[in-house]
Amino acid sequence: MIKAPEKILGVLGGMGPAATAEFLRLLTVKSPATRDQEHPIVYVLCDSHMPDRVEAIEGIVPDPTPRFKDGFEKLISWGADLLATPCNTAHVFVDKFYKDLSVPYIHIVRETIASCQARSPQGAWLLATTGTCRTGLYEEHAKEMGYTFHKVDDAVQDQVQQCVRLVKANKMEESGKLMRSIVEGLWKEKDILVATACTELPLAYDASGLPPEKNASSLDSLADACLEVLYPGVYKRS
Repeated sequence: MIKAPEKILGVLGGMGPAATAEFLRLLTVKSPATRDQEHPIVYVLCDSHMPDRVEAIEGIVPDPTPRFKDGFEKLISWGADLLATPCNTAHVFVDKFYKDLSVPYIHIVRETIASCQARSPQGAWLLATTGTCRTGLYEEHAKEMGYTFHKVDDAVQDQVQQCVRLVKANKMEESGKLMRSIVEGLWKEKDILVATACTELPLAYDASGLPPEKNASSLDSLADACLEVLYPGVYKRS
């Protein structure tokens, strides 16, 4: 028998709903639990009405920082012992305050970079939202961690953003075809790991038929990091 986690995980999700559902699925299938009672307790606040993060960066919609704070504080008031949010672009705003939260926060960007470091020390292609790319969010954390990403050009970036939109619209087959075209083009230039650094993009990659071992999924990285905290000394990421 596996000892049930003592900590409760609080997840601020809904950005988007499909990404949150996939994150919860990964928490379940990766868990070392052998029965219901060995799985972690997870409190989920699926705030799908959170202002669009890319549009907020561009000044089109209001700054969602106060709403992120309120969401995390609500999860803490429910009893969450650690927190996570399965959205990369959210961290443009969350980075302003997460260190001041009263419980530990598991940072999807830093966990994805750590996964890339372990699997592809020579660097990785960065596939993320246009907002994330414009702010340099990943590059800032990667520089601090001693890692290098390869960025795509503007034309490819437009395709990546379209891939995100297709997943949000539940057009998985279309998103997979577009993802395959994007990645195969990048691999002709440099055949290295791909970091799917927007939580919609791992779903598009999964639908693409591309080799799973060549994708550093931000959803996988976050799930692994959460499970390592929830099952200390038991769960080891592969």
